[in-house]
Amino acid sequence: MTAALSETSAALCFLFVLLIPCAAAGLALINVGLGRFRNAAHAMLSAVCVIAVAAVVYFAIGAAWQGSAGQPAFALRVAGRDWNWIGAGRFFLRGLALGGWSSLGTLFGLMSAGLVAIIPLGSGADRWRLGASGASTVLLAGWTFPLFAHWAWGGGWLAQLGFLDSGGSGVIQVVGGLTALSIAWMLGPRRGKFSPEGMPSALPGHNVVLVLLGCFLAWVGWLGLNCAAAILFTGVEASRAVLIAVNTTLSAASAELSVAAITRVRFGKTDASLCANGWVAGLVAVSAGCAVVRPAAAAIIGLVAGALVLYSVEWLELHLGVDDPCGAVSVHAVAGLWGLLAAGVSGPWLAQLVGISTLVGCILPLTYGLNWLLNLLSPQRVALEGERQGLDLYELGAGAYPDFMTHNEDFWQR
Repeated sequence: MTAALSETSAALCFLFVLLIPCAAAGLALINVGLGRFRNAAHAMLSAVCVIAVAAVVYFAIGAAWQGSAGQPAFALRVAGRDWNWIGAGRFFLRGLALGGWSSLGTLFGLMSAGLVAIIPLGSGADRWRLGASGASTVLLAGWTFPLFAHWAWGGGWLAQLGFLDSGGSGVIQVVGGLTALSIAWMLGPRRGKFSPEGMPSALPGHNVVLVLLGCFLAWVGWLGLNCAAAILFTGVEASRAVLIAVNTTLSAASAELSVAAITRVRFGKTDASLCANGWVAGLVAVSAGCAVVRPAAAAIIGLVAGALVLYSVEWLELHLGVDDPCGAVSVHAVAGLWGLLAAGVSGPWLAQLVGISTLVGCILPLTYGLNWLLNLLSPQRVALEGERQGLDLYELGAGAYPDFMTHNEDFWQR
């Protein structure tokens, strides 16, 4: 938190924080709908489990690493100046008074840790073991997320440079998106996704209605997320919430319309699932500058985010062979990086570029390396039989749609 909040601002901020689980529910529904039907219950349970793991781990150690501005921290002295690099709080929230508004940042961090943990589930859909996703979340919520959150929001060295991330485009979305990229690389593509020649095949999601419902929930959650984060970490007054809500909505709407128009022109029909990805990408991209950009700028940010996501999904499949069933890498990492860059219009350009470079050059290798080590200890991908049978039956013993359990032959394609 940047400064003590008035009673009114603190009360409003608390209400905004309580909306964040709607964003988590929205992303969870999008992941479920874009996956295969025989993995639907597994996908939703995975979301609930990683939120639970993230909450416990953040409570135990993550909050101590993240800290907050003005609180004890470890610093490195470079060029005659102290650069704050990690919090020095006490584990298990010891010594933290939770009876007043001063602890709102901790509650926000607890909610955000769960939100960032859901993002990689989208890239690992249909093939990521439940236990493995929980173990990966321990690393994400216990180290990777709070580390960068401290740098940007907890008075760390990026904050000292003037890095602007009002609503978490970098801290939440890009960190989660880069972890999603690491998981997609680690697990490899789904069976039948690529032909022997390396050409990707369409494996459409099983329920686009759930996906679109998830968009509405995500919108509500993002309004709370952006307003709460801006009040807590950018120091804006509570009355700025109106501008933040307008910017958030305009960016999502512009991104969705951008994707709708492009798919209509390119394919002759509007693609519903890509429009959903565009909607969330608009929410992601505007978060960084939601409290400071004007509505016209927010609309432009959304337009560009929608186009970027559409072409990023295609490029990742065709050129990198990345199988990302829910578009998590494009929606959260690519759109988030664009949002950080666009926020530079209202903040120090150099600080934004340093932050982007840090995410790509430090956080990506870190999260990949941690998951690579985890994969050495225990393979994260489900066994061959589990992928064929479906994760619902293989890991849970029951399907989400027991009356409609059938199997097609795409599994046997190579």
